[in-house]
Amino acid sequence: MIFRRVLLALMAAATFSVAAGVIVVALAFALYALVEPYVGRAGAAGAVALATAVLTALAAMIMALAGRGKRVKTPAVSGGILERGIAFVRQKPIVAASAAIGAGLMAARNPKYLGEALRAFLDGESRTK
Repeated sequence: MIFRRVLLALMAAATFSVAAGVIVVALAFALYALVEPYVGRAGAAGAVALATAVLTALAAMIMALAGRGKRVKTPAVSGGILERGIAFVRQKPIVAASAAIGAGLMAARNPKYLGEALRAFLDGESRTK
């Protein structure tokens, strides 16, 4: 049931993508046909390229502004390494999970690296105090 819904959603997305492509090509040809009597074939091709570049830049700026989101001010974390680590995991859970998975895979492949990293981490902490 779920597989069928996913498959139908993918088919709908592909259909809409193809339809959007056909519309873009038709609009480009219409712009070319509109401008061609005034500026010639090369000028009309340039006008189509310019229109495409302007629309692409506009869409990119809109997506960049939409992707920013609101900035969240995070309070400065003071204290030991454990408190800073917990604050980091709360602020960026995906990055922390990715790092944990990577460290786990590296430790499984070569445990010597994990031991050396822990020794360096703990030695570095004792030297700073």
